[in-house]
Amino acid sequence: MELIDGEDYYLDKSGLLVFTEKYLLQRGTCCGNGCRHCPYNYMNVSETTRSKLLSLRQDEKAGT
Repeated sequence: MELIDGEDYYLDKSGLLVFTEKYLLQRGTCCGNGCRHCPYNYMNVSETTRSKLLSLRQDEKAGT
């Protein structure tokens, strides 16, 4: 499967490749790497890291 820039991934301002939620949904499960747009609420990430990521996600939604 060929990845499509802007649809499956994008490069952030630091130049890192970031997968989109659409792409991650197509993959079918959480990989455990703490992906920025994980649609699975980081279910396979270690608990300490998972809690931090979920907190950061809430802060972003709240605009803080």
